[in-house]
Amino acid sequence: MQRIKEEAIILVSVVKWLALAATTGLIVGASTAAFVKTLNLCSSAILLLPHYFLLLPLGLAFSAALIYVFPDAVGHGANKVIGIIHHGNSRIPPINTMVEFLRTTITLAVGGSAGKEGPAAQIGAGCASLFADLLRFEGQDRRKLVICGISGAFASVFGTPIAGAIFGIEVLSAGTIKYDVLLPSFVAGIVSYQFSSWLGLAYFHHPVMFVPVFTEMFFLKVVVAGILFGGVSFLLVETLSLGKKISASLKLSLPLKGLIIGASLAASGFVLGDAYFGLGLDTLRSSLEGAPLPWYAFLVKTVFTSATLNFGGSGGIGTPLFFVGATSGNAFSGLLGVDPAMLAAIGFVSLLAGAANTPIAASIMAVELFGALVAPYAAVSCVISYVVAGHRSVYPAQTLAVKKSSSIKVEEGLPLEAVKARYEERENSVIIRLSRLWRLLRRDRG
Repeated sequence: MQRIKEEAIILVSVVKWLALAATTGLIVGASTAAFVKTLNLCSSAILLLPHYFLLLPLGLAFSAALIYVFPDAVGHGANKVIGIIHHGNSRIPPINTMVEFLRTTITLAVGGSAGKEGPAAQIGAGCASLFADLLRFEGQDRRKLVICGISGAFASVFGTPIAGAIFGIEVLSAGTIKYDVLLPSFVAGIVSYQFSSWLGLAYFHHPVMFVPVFTEMFFLKVVVAGILFGGVSFLLVETLSLGKKISASLKLSLPLKGLIIGASLAASGFVLGDAYFGLGLDTLRSSLEGAPLPWYAFLVKTVFTSATLNFGGSGGIGTPLFFVGATSGNAFSGLLGVDPAMLAAIGFVSLLAGAANTPIAASIMAVELFGALVAPYAAVSCVISYVVAGHRSVYPAQTLAVKKSSSIKVEEGLPLEAVKARYEERENSVIIRLSRLWRLLRRDRG
């Protein structure tokens, strides 16, 4: 009787979450399609203007001003939702969703360097939260439904139903996957992707046709590439953190900061061109086709993204990760003697693995976007990049589930921003002690 009862409960739970996740997928697929189509329409209209990026100062200032009107909406996309899931009640106010929709559309349309994935995740999670309100869900059921919203949004905006669904649950904590949400996340991701496709969203898939025959030397080059991509992930996260510190140190209003930085970025457009504004999809596509690009492209995009997100703009970090990964792969191809298109594809997913702590989702994405031939090498690079990047993330609200080395003293279970702060505090303490010891030794010698 006990066995029958257990199986009956599990069956009812499976049926329940199949229905809930599928419904959530439909809602999120529709919201993602509406967001992306609105963004594309606004961007296409503004791109018709000559030197459209001259609107960037006004766009960043206006986006920043919205925070004064709606102070609860401060924060960016997916990172904010991750924080709400870990430290809140998984309830996302509808006004926050609408403000994020508006701020991101403005930022990207005028040329701000950001992504559309994070805002799509916040919008999807917000819609799922409203659905949970309708069903009067609280506690664990509400949390699972909101996570389904994140997975569905990532699946439909990435154009990768499996990788997107996995990403939505892997991104919550570094080093683990929430298996209790695995089934509903898969269902929500697949349904959301199919429905947004049916509504007319077009997706980018670029199978890599040239993959060298396996040799020990080629495998070693892939390992070295993974280390390099981990270093680029480190650089990207630290540049975002530095931009945040610089912005906080300036005793100016946020709209004024946006005006000043926006003017600086717009001025640089006359020197560097407009390849680093907005999503940068043309440059991203060129790198994946193996076209020659400036070696410094990934560095410029890193700085532009940090400036945009820390000085009034709003948006996600997904597309900048892809841009930085693909262009750095293109740059490293000459150094390693590897086909630039193939290394750009590996870099595309390796930056996602390293900077977002999602090696499994990134490895699956390699299969969905670039085909099975490149997947084994991409997976190796993704895992190495994930480890080398250390205990940091473009989503600082992520909690640390498993530390990446037993030799490093970091506390598990804390948000990565707190882990990093405590680790740096200990490092600074050691440096201070060593400097004091050095001064004492010099004094004794004198």
